[in-house]
Amino acid sequence: MYQTLKNKIENGSAKIGVVGLGYVGLPLAVAFAGKGFEVAGIDTSAKRVKSLKKGKSHILDVSTEAVTRLVKKGLLGATDDYAVVKRLDAIIICVPTPLSKTKEPDISYIVSALKNIIKNKRSGQLYILESTTYPGTTEEILLPMFESGGFKVDKDFCLAFSPERVDPSNKVYTTNNIPKVVGGVSKKSTELAKLFYGKIVDQVVPVSSSKVAEMAKLLENTFRSVNIGLVNELALMCEKLDVDVWEVINAAKTKPFGFMPFYPGPGIGGHCINIDPLYLSWKASLHGFRSRFIEVADNINSSMPQYVVKRVSAALNGRRKPIKGCRILLLGVTYKKDVSDTRESPSFEIIKLFMDREAKVTYHDPYTSNIKVDGKILKSKTLKRNFVKGQDCVVLATDHSAFDYGWIAKNSRLVFDSRNAFKSNGIKNKKIIKL
Repeated sequence: MYQTLKNKIENGSAKIGVVGLGYVGLPLAVAFAGKGFEVAGIDTSAKRVKSLKKGKSHILDVSTEAVTRLVKKGLLGATDDYAVVKRLDAIIICVPTPLSKTKEPDISYIVSALKNIIKNKRSGQLYILESTTYPGTTEEILLPMFESGGFKVDKDFCLAFSPERVDPSNKVYTTNNIPKVVGGVSKKSTELAKLFYGKIVDQVVPVSSSKVAEMAKLLENTFRSVNIGLVNELALMCEKLDVDVWEVINAAKTKPFGFMPFYPGPGIGGHCINIDPLYLSWKASLHGFRSRFIEVADNINSSMPQYVVKRVSAALNGRRKPIKGCRILLLGVTYKKDVSDTRESPSFEIIKLFMDREAKVTYHDPYTSNIKVDGKILKSKTLKRNFVKGQDCVVLATDHSAFDYGWIAKNSRLVFDSRNAFKSNGIKNKKIIKL
């Protein structure tokens, strides 16, 4: 089994499946297809499958031109039918791993994908999990499921974990030049996974086990969460001390060693930073360990939307305008600049908090035409001069490059800048208040 699969990967004849065609899965599928491998994308979204079959990309970082070219060549396909697994040699699982309402890991998407794969599995396949999860998932959940029906690792299949490292909208670091960590449940599994990813990635970093690979991913994002929590707390402190936190950070980052700049903001979002650390703390709690840094960072980061609303309310009160009935325009509802992903975006909480205070809230985002907040559908407004001038406060939540910051400042009565974007664009104005 091992040698046959190794030969197929080496000579490019291995047929590959990617389960979950989102921000992680589609770039992977396109990368392998671009190297000449036949790739079958599997997704439960019929709309997404239909679009990909027509050669259209739904991910900003993957061009429609690339998808169209690979589809026409017969190297990239899409389906919602797991029966395709029977003819595949390697299957990568890239499904969501959110948190439950009680902030506990929800691996239901992984389990659902596994059940469908196992119904169609055959001997001689390589399985790789990329979905972020708690340490031990690959060995404790996936391995027993794949060994059902008498299958044995190394004899009938190989299994590994390789954490995704996707940074949407990053033009410098992409699938091909971001080092790939791989950890198998056996030595052969690690070797095969290393060879496999080596076909599309410049550097593959093998580790001793799948648990180490899982832990490495959580460390990466816990590091970010804790440091963002630190600067968010610093921002709260600097307001009390009447110090510009942005100037402080810019001064500190001139040190050429021992310091890495992180920046405050209205909260954290996306599928990693605010979720992954809680997977780690949950797992640690099962072993009687309390991860205090993670708890504190989560509390601070989660409180930032309330802080934004508090600061805006105070600024309006200072102009003798109660928040109730005020017209507030939010700029940006995606979790990060220049992406269309709204998952866990703090903008939604900010909008809800303003609504709870009976403010008249609207938003504009060039990447998101409509959103749903607290059961209410909001549509992105066009930034016309009279409309902007009619707002009591413009709140910058996401600093998209497409925004004309000079024009916005000129036509706004009051601006609350949670990203320091106006100053970064060389705009100084007394009506601009920074976080």
